[in-house]
Amino acid sequence: MATLKSVCFRGSTFPVCPSNFTNTRNTRSSCWRPAQAAVKSNFHLPMRSFELKNRTSPEDIKALRLITAIKTPYLPDGRFDLEAYDDLVNMQIGQGAEGVIVGGTTGEGQLMSWEEHIMLIAHTVNCFGGKIKVIGNTGSNSTREAIHATEQGFAVGMHAALHINPYYGKTSLDGMVAHFQSVLSMGPTIIYNVPARTGQDIPPHVIQTLAESVNLAGVKECVGNDRIKQYTDDGIVVWSGNDDQCHDARWGYGATGVVSVASNLVPGLMRELMFGGVNPTLNSKLLPLIDWLFHMPNPIGLNTALAQLGVIRPVFRLPFVPLPVDKRIEFANLVKEIGREHFVGNKVVEVLDDDDFFLVSRY
Repeated sequence: MATLKSVCFRGSTFPVCPSNFTNTRNTRSSCWRPAQAAVKSNFHLPMRSFELKNRTSPEDIKALRLITAIKTPYLPDGRFDLEAYDDLVNMQIGQGAEGVIVGGTTGEGQLMSWEEHIMLIAHTVNCFGGKIKVIGNTGSNSTREAIHATEQGFAVGMHAALHINPYYGKTSLDGMVAHFQSVLSMGPTIIYNVPARTGQDIPPHVIQTLAESVNLAGVKECVGNDRIKQYTDDGIVVWSGNDDQCHDARWGYGATGVVSVASNLVPGLMRELMFGGVNPTLNSKLLPLIDWLFHMPNPIGLNTALAQLGVIRPVFRLPFVPLPVDKRIEFANLVKEIGREHFVGNKVVEVLDDDDFFLVSRY
């Protein structure tokens, strides 16, 4: 019997009949013949629209100085607390943040279904898209999921996408380039490099290759200020991804600004740090708070702090749990030292008891 060849179709392998194959046992052929489109390369076309809507340009994204990686608050049953979320975003707008990352690490996108994720992006655009730039974290370690989520994110009106390199199931550098190129065609994009979370650095030559696309707005870089300087010397826009380094990155290494966690708590002070020129005094004032925030993996500290400030309910989606009482006492003291007036909300900061917190495992 003739040997069958095979062809790959969307992740599966099917036999293909050789031209001289005949079926002598059945009247119907037992050999599947693929449609011509199935074997063409580059079959997938981006699902995109060039209508303006409230879409922005990569140049508009490049100009942002203060971008807040916004927290996602929850109701006691684990669903989104949209009233608290709206208040948080309004506080960011009122104190000078220019953009928000929706559903990022800080916003716990990894704990959301994609339906929740896209809904929150859409909600943010619908309510605040005319006042602040909405950057949806639609990245994934699955290229298929990244494409689908990014298509949906731009369809509901987000201004830009945030994309991380494939984590856990890491790929080669060529695969990394191909992964990013598959989403860059859809709209303004920020590449996020955080090897401490992904286990794999995005080296400069990968970014330089991606910079050939007009849609690359820039890089959120967590490796450090020397890497930031390398990019800015090449004309690539960079935001510091480290609150503790962002002052020096902005004023000493050429960073455009910061994607900040601390600005959830003190947006006005973080704006001053990014817009007000060299200010080592303010930077030193904020460093103890920033060190406290990252004592445990983000967003554990932020979630605890916002609950203590009374601007969100003390609800945690597992596996995150609140900081212990000694760290909560430490935060209350930091608020007094920096000044309650600089923090979001208007309630007196509380330490809270362990029993005040809700830990939700099914959401």
